[in-house]
Parts: sequence; structure tokens; C-alpha cells
Amino acid sequence: MPGARSLAGRRVVVIGAGSHTGRALALAASAAGADLVLAGPDPRKLEWTAGELAGTGAADLPGRVEVARVDLTDEASIAELAAVVGPFDHLVSTAAMPANGPLAELEPAAVRRAFDAKVIGPLLLAKHLAGQVAEGGSFTFFSGVAAWRPAPARTVMATTNGALAFLVQALAVEIAPGRVNAVSPGIVDTGSWDGLGAGKEGFLRTVAERNPARRVGSVDDLVQAVLFAMLSPYVTGTVLHVDGGGRLV
Repeated sequence: MPGARSLAGRRVVVIGAGSHTGRALALAASAAGADLVLAGPDPRKLEWTAGELAGTGAADLPGRVEVARVDLTDEASIAELAAVVGPFDHLVSTAAMPANGPLAELEPAAVRRAFDAKVIGPLLLAKHLAGQVAEGGSFTFFSGVAAWRPAPARTVMATTNGALAFLVQALAVEIAPGRVNAVSPGIVDTGSWDGLGAGKEGFLRTVAERNPARRVGSVDDLVQAVLFAMLSPYVTGTVLHVDGGGRLV
């Protein structure tokens, strides 16, 4: 893991900080000394994350914590976020609005929301905030293994994740020297599989047995990948696959 003070004095924007993964990223960045802007559509969840930071003692660190609402489906909201954020060093977005289901049952509005979160939203974030990122700074977005391992009823997920993978390459060229990367999780135990109930343990065990890494991912695996993307000044236009090799089998 990067040194404990490697983000000291840096301003880091975490979009999706109310989610399980976003909260873990915020905790790690704060522990590394960053000033944080916690952003997302639900201020109550953001305040919960801010409270958790205080509860861990992270508030005793030099970094400050701010909360800002943003709706990635609304360009005006993104422009407002840019005004609140001002100059910054790193931005990471975990935003996703999945539109899963059989092709014949897909609702156009849900498909548009999925593209807003994964493709159009990141594009507009770059549009409004690229001029504010510090030298050596970065944007990190979340893609996903479905782009490389499409499955029935996951067509929209595969398409949006794949589009984002190409978007980061294009943005890395257009907004250089600002850096743009993506993290692509595989099957990670973030709590999103809890809906399987008693079947969750068997599902994760089967995934682990099949994966070349012989395990499923943890939230910490994702945190480490994001920190690497943030803190590696020679890495841009890259997708970091955090999937245990799951896309290969």
C-alpha cells in the first residue's frame, strides 16, 4: 500500500462516497492525509460517511472533509460540483446505475440512466473539472468485468463498462497531462451479493474455484487499485483489472 502520508495535502473528490466501496475509498484517502470532497446524489449517505470518518479518528488527521451533492444525470449539477470543488488533485467515481434484465424487458429510461452513470457522467465530469485538476492529478472511474465477460441479461452492463474503457483512453489523450484511468472489478464481496441470501456463500465459493487467483475480490483490493491509479504518475489511459483473472476463463 502507498505510504500512509502519500496523499497528505492533496484534495480528493470521491463520487459515490455513500456506497460501500466509495466509503472505503474515502476512509483510505483520509487515512493517507487527503482533504476530501464526498459527493453523490444522497446527502444523508454522504453525511453517514463523514460521520464514519470522524468515528474512526480520521477527523484528527490534517485532512478536511466536505460534502457535496451531485447528480450525474444532470449536467447543471456537475457544473455546480465543479464550482464547489475548485482546484483538486484526484477524482474517483464509483457511480453505477445498472439496467440488468432480459433484452425484451429493458426500459429505455433505465438504459439511459446506466449510460449517464458510466459514460455520459464521466465525460461531463471531465468536461467541467479537467481544467481544475492539478499537475500530476487524475480521474479514476469504475468499469467492470461484464465488458470482457458478457452474459445474458447483462447486455447494458457489458456495453456501458466497455464504453467507459474506451472513454478513459480518449480522455487521457484529450485532457493530458491530466491522467484518466479505470478500475474494472470482477466478482467482489462488497455486499452487493447479499441479496442471494443463503446462496451467497456457495456462489462466491464457485467463483473462487474458477478464478485463476482462486479467490473472490475484497473491497480492499479495489481500494489498493484506485490508490495505485492515483499515485502512479506514469499510468494513464489504462484499465486496471481487479478480477482475479475472471475475465480470462
